[in-house]
Amino acid sequence: MPGKKILVVLSDANSFPLHKDGNTGQEPKPDPNSETLLAFAGNFYERRRENELIERMKRDNGFTKPRRFADISDEELKSFDGVLIPGGHAPLADLGDDKDLGRILRHFHAEHKPTAAICDGPYAFLSTRAAGEGDFAYKGYKLTSWSDAEEKIMETMLRGEVDRVESSLRDAGAVMVEGMGEKVRQITVDREVISGGDPMAANALRNKFVEMLGA
Repeated sequence: MPGKKILVVLSDANSFPLHKDGNTGQEPKPDPNSETLLAFAGNFYERRRENELIERMKRDNGFTKPRRFADISDEELKSFDGVLIPGGHAPLADLGDDKDLGRILRHFHAEHKPTAAICDGPYAFLSTRAAGEGDFAYKGYKLTSWSDAEEKIMETMLRGEVDRVESSLRDAGAVMVEGMGEKVRQITVDREVISGGDPMAANALRNKFVEMLGA
């Protein structure tokens, strides 16, 4: 996307809490389960392509040493055209209550800049409460995320409970939209926000994000 500058929000977490009965700019660590061939539906070539992309981003885009949220000034935020929040369970560990992330997301919200989040990524939107005296910036927005039903299946596999993205966002005031369409995973677009439920929605989310960026 020539001429477009995107802020990618990453979690520091390399584990997440299981409930039974500040962001420091560390190198992001992939969930080992996300690197299995099963996670790519047996597509060896797609896994190789994505791993090569990650290595290129580490080499060319500074992904081995991410910036701290606190180090990104309000003035610098003006230079970004959009923000992307990937998923996975890591956002549950440290993104939902980070005040500086909340400040950053409030900038994109106030300026109506394209904001894309997928899977558990929308959990980061809750951070706007920490930066806004409890006020949720996306109240009334239609959002799609990893669902409570899907999380329940994961909890059975993990043998523990984790925070529920769908319920948490709904309780904060978002209008949650089911992500499963008749044949493919759907995305939800509401004002500047594009959200998707799981990796199956990634292509549609990417295409809409690029369109909204005007790239």
